[in-house]
Amino acid sequence: MISNKMLTLVQNSSVIRAMFEEGKRLAAIHGAENVYDFSLGNPSVEPPAEVKEAVVSIITEESASLVHGYMSNSGYEDVRDAIAVSINKRFGTGFTHENIVMTVGAAGGLNVILKTLLNAGDEVITFAPFFGEYRNYVNNFDGELVVVAPNTDTFQPNLEEFETRITAKTKAVIVNTPNNPTGVIYSEETIRELAQILEKKQKEFNTVIYLISDEPYRELVYDGVNVPYLTKYYRNTIVGYSYSKSLSLPGERIGYLVIPDEATDAKDMIAAANVANRILGFVNAPSLIQRVVAKCLDSEVDITVYNRNREVLYNRLKEYGYDCVKPEGAFYLFVKTLEADDKAFCAAAKKYNILIVPGSSFGCPGYCRIAYCVDHKTVEGALLGFQKLAKEYLAK
Repeated sequence: MISNKMLTLVQNSSVIRAMFEEGKRLAAIHGAENVYDFSLGNPSVEPPAEVKEAVVSIITEESASLVHGYMSNSGYEDVRDAIAVSINKRFGTGFTHENIVMTVGAAGGLNVILKTLLNAGDEVITFAPFFGEYRNYVNNFDGELVVVAPNTDTFQPNLEEFETRITAKTKAVIVNTPNNPTGVIYSEETIRELAQILEKKQKEFNTVIYLISDEPYRELVYDGVNVPYLTKYYRNTIVGYSYSKSLSLPGERIGYLVIPDEATDAKDMIAAANVANRILGFVNAPSLIQRVVAKCLDSEVDITVYNRNREVLYNRLKEYGYDCVKPEGAFYLFVKTLEADDKAFCAAAKKYNILIVPGSSFGCPGYCRIAYCVDHKTVEGALLGFQKLAKEYLAK
């Protein structure tokens, strides 16, 4: 019989994945072109051409031992060097390969750093709405996730409540900007104030509180909005990054952690993260794709499709009577549901073959997430259904 912990997890399996499977079921009945699946944050834009070119050149021109063999648990040194140089050039930092740990995506990176930091009973704070897997990642290492209620006016972090939720047991804070599910970018003012609160609380409790910045959507921003690089605002910051969205490579599972020298106990953390990478069973990040991303650090996906979807959905849904904050980044729209029960609202949307995810999956009931990383035809095809759905509720 499976463990009690896993039994609970199976029973409460990801709503997002369940909606994705529902989409496949409906497509078999109605035809894929008549199902409007906005459930999964799966990039619809092709990877840059340089990615395919890099794969071909690496597997045909480099020796198998350099491409497919073991390396340090942190990853190839030359790859980490290239990434450090790229970060330094973009953000004015001073990292070396020693500060970079290659990981199996951002999810793998978060599990590595939480394994590195947490003792049983330690608290990790995050801000609703948040990526639902944070709860499982913290639970993996017997920590407790503490959720700060959302500020639904702007979806900037609720810093007033945040300050009251920090205790002597707080070990880390996870932020995600651009945010999944809102698409909101945390402002520089917000980051500065958050850093000041953390500095004050470290002194008050005589503890170290790490700020973990989860950044898979950093490159997906619109209208020239700036995303602050958090190591420049708070020295105990650790950055988790993924190429899943920036290069449209979610299935390749490649990312990295940045552990700055100025962070408290940095050397011990770096050493522990290496061990965590190994004993969690990752061993190292995938070797081939490490070498690929090192050749594509200046490459970008074409986000004009996402931006077009963003503009059309936001403007038309507002026209139909929906309420939402316009996203500045990522590829999600977080919409207030037209009834208090967000799960019931998402079930009602299925009448029009529209698949969206309840906000309660992100710690924010009364809302739903629309992932607009889809073909524009899907957006256009769903508009009439969204309009009919609104009319159902607004006519009551």
